[in-house]
Amino acid sequence: MTDLEVDVADGVAILTLNRPEQRNAYTRAMGEALSAAYRACDEDDGVRAIVLTGAGDAFCAGADLVADPFDATDGAFTASPIDPAAFNLRTPVIAAVNGHAIGIGLTIALQADMRIMAADAKYAVAQARRGVIGDCTSHWTLPHIAGVSVAAELLLTGRTFDGHEAVTLGLASKCLPAGEVLDHAVALATDIAVNVAPMSAALSKRLLWDTVSRGYSPREVAELETELHHRLLGGPDAAEGVAAFRERRAPRWTGSPARDWEPLP
Repeated sequence: MTDLEVDVADGVAILTLNRPEQRNAYTRAMGEALSAAYRACDEDDGVRAIVLTGAGDAFCAGADLVADPFDATDGAFTASPIDPAAFNLRTPVIAAVNGHAIGIGLTIALQADMRIMAADAKYAVAQARRGVIGDCTSHWTLPHIAGVSVAAELLLTGRTFDGHEAVTLGLASKCLPAGEVLDHAVALATDIAVNVAPMSAALSKRLLWDTVSRGYSPREVAELETELHHRLLGGPDAAEGVAAFRERRAPRWTGSPARDWEPLP
């Protein structure tokens, strides 16, 4: 048994945090495995969407401070151990948060593009209640996802909330009974894998996240959207998307983010 299981089928990679007896408590080895899996998936054109979930009845109960305590005096310590973060990938990432996600368990999920969360599970960015602060760029992801007011409340109080409130706060697109979370996330990922052009997804994702991180104005976004349309229009996938729609069939995409990627200006 490893700290992370990887299963790829039909264009979807399911990455499972795999320490169920410890409620998938985070360790450095788990972070290294997840980072490596993210890199491998992003370089594989056979993977068009990623689902991150947890084994058993929890997503990740936080850092395992007994088996793998943090040591800030260690020169290798970083508060952002997942490298690359999910938002830096070209591949869409969906967090299937199937149970409790506390501390780093939640901040890892916040790096995903979308979150489906278990309705009755407990969630918290609880680090301030442990004498430290939120990690995994949560001081950026939370304002990006839910706004500064929500981010301040969650980061400064460390309070616990459930999946219903996560939807209300804008942290999750949907909450479901725990047993339905993974299936729904996989169905969503499969829809992306089949029906969305890989380069379109990659460019749209990058523009979404960069609009906040680089502070683009509406005019700059409009200019970038036009430039990216120029990259795609007249290409084989733009023609295939129209042909598949007219012929009422599944598209056959040929674009390759791994091979043909050009960063945004």
